[in-house]
Amino acid sequence: MATTDYLASAADLAVWLGVPADDPKLMQALAAASSRFRGAVRHYVSFMADDTVVLDGTGKESLLLPAAPVTAVASVQLDGEALTYRTDYDWSADGFLRRVDGCWPDRLRCVEVVYSHGYEPVPEDIAEVVIDQARAQYAVRPGLTSMTVGGQSVAFGAQASIGVTAQWTTAVEKYRLNRGDAP
Repeated sequence: MATTDYLASAADLAVWLGVPADDPKLMQALAAASSRFRGAVRHYVSFMADDTVVLDGTGKESLLLPAAPVTAVASVQLDGEALTYRTDYDWSADGFLRRVDGCWPDRLRCVEVVYSHGYEPVPEDIAEVVIDQARAQYAVRPGLTSMTVGGQSVAFGAQASIGVTAQWTTAVEKYRLNRGDAP
């Protein structure tokens, strides 16, 4: 991931934390929270133009592209031969690549797709939970549930011990791909 490709704004996180937006610990927390969200939803989330993917044929009418929403399909090749949109295949924003009047062959690595996908801008609910996660990662010291310094005591709540909030879980469920094959 590029250093500027976060799922939330460093400036927004800096306001919450009261530190400069270029604070190295803030940037690391934001990168970690962004990576964690991408891993949980099983796709890149941010907009990517002309991404190339090679897929296995399934012997079925539809294939599922590994990222969504799909915004454009530039090309589809089957065994190196270019296919024609609407004559040979069709696609949906949900990531389905459908073979027109037939099925994809049941062969490994036979379909190559160049497509654009993702969100631009990143939806607000994703940015919000990534900021929440980054705030927790910034503030929590590993293995620490409470701390007393002088007359002040701080206890970390369920998010620190469990790792996620209910809002995080809701956002992950909303944007996760390939729900049927989750481990």
